[in-house]
Amino acid sequence: MATDYKHSVSLDIEKCKGCTTCLKRCPTEAIRIRDGHAVINSGRCIDCGECIRVCPYKAKKATHDSLSILGDYKYTIALPAPSLYGQFDNLDNIGYIIRGLLDLGFDDVFEVACAAELVSAYTRKYINREDVKKPILSSACPAITRIISMNYPDLCENIMPILPPVDIAAILARDKALREHPELKPEEIGIIFISPCPAKVSYVKNSFAGERNYISATISVRDVYFALLDVMKKREDEPLEATESGMIGIGWASTGGESTAILNDRYLAADGIENCIRVLDQIDNSDMITLDFVELNACSGGCVGGAMTVANPYIAQARLQSLKRYLPVSPNRPASDWIPDQYFQEKTVEYNPYSLLADDRKTAMRMMSDIESITKELPGLDCGSCGAPTCMAFAEDIVKCETSADECTVIMRQIFHEYLDKRRGESLLERFKPLTPRKNPETEDGGNDSK
Repeated sequence: MATDYKHSVSLDIEKCKGCTTCLKRCPTEAIRIRDGHAVINSGRCIDCGECIRVCPYKAKKATHDSLSILGDYKYTIALPAPSLYGQFDNLDNIGYIIRGLLDLGFDDVFEVACAAELVSAYTRKYINREDVKKPILSSACPAITRIISMNYPDLCENIMPILPPVDIAAILARDKALREHPELKPEEIGIIFISPCPAKVSYVKNSFAGERNYISATISVRDVYFALLDVMKKREDEPLEATESGMIGIGWASTGGESTAILNDRYLAADGIENCIRVLDQIDNSDMITLDFVELNACSGGCVGGAMTVANPYIAQARLQSLKRYLPVSPNRPASDWIPDQYFQEKTVEYNPYSLLADDRKTAMRMMSDIESITKELPGLDCGSCGAPTCMAFAEDIVKCETSADECTVIMRQIFHEYLDKRRGESLLERFKPLTPRKNPETEDGGNDSK
């Protein structure tokens, strides 16, 4: 898993100071400090972007495509995430953004918010099926889906099998382009997703939609935001493009937007990766059996809080509320009650743990026993000075032979003080004599070799 998964969060070692800030905030304990800088375990990383947000030295970054990717295709379609709309101050019409994207060089724009409204309609139908395991977990946040696949085997079948809006938007956008421009070949069409977070970039990179992964590239909301600022100012007085999305679709950008759209009171919506993990723990322990639907967003505030956005997520939420005021509720609805087969995921989410100590059960049990024994001997401060986020994680690293016990600064300080106490009556020269580097025997005569 660690070798096959394509990540979008990367580390710039030259900028990293080994300050342990990211170490303490990583929700999956995927980061260690080794040789004075951070090291990311790709098997544990879920690309949530938390390390990008908290790093004071900007040593973590999201890798994605640039706007220059438009030149690689004959016909390009922009898929703007609804969170893009909340980045702009004093914006009273989404048409400015749509027109701006066309001015940047896109040939067409297909709003992901339109597909989100379709997914909401399909979810309302799916949630009423008797063969569905409840509570249904939203599949919209790839970081949440990935952490479920690694830590919660019993919850994998709770994940909604309907494709996320971005995939359905890509399917519809490609069909529209081929229908309106029959002269185009499929490989000549570039479908560019404007993503708010690295988790969605990784989702596209790893082709989780299977053969129906029609997204050609992903660019960040941040890059598009700064590019749009100039373009939108130049054409303020010209006619606007019309938005085809409504209140429900745009509401997906913030926490609770997806849940309220299912028109069911028995739902839960949470954001922030730590809060989401606590909710998953409770669901896994059967503490929330009365819920029908659970929406979890790894980013605070929802997608508007993604690591590749610009605006404060709560300010962005307020802007979206203002934008939704005069829009219809949901102009995009299915033509029938039937959910198309192509809108279901080709492969279900499977349990794929990252924390296997060994393939052999007997060996793994012995290693777990060693970890517990070492943890009891450690100070239990979880200070991070050893390069691991917790004492238990440090004990696991020791058992895996990835580090040594003398990396614990607390224990080494205790040993040092014990050593000083034993030799308290001696002079400083005598006390530290064993710690003083020995001279080279060949030059112990004070350098008389030069005679």
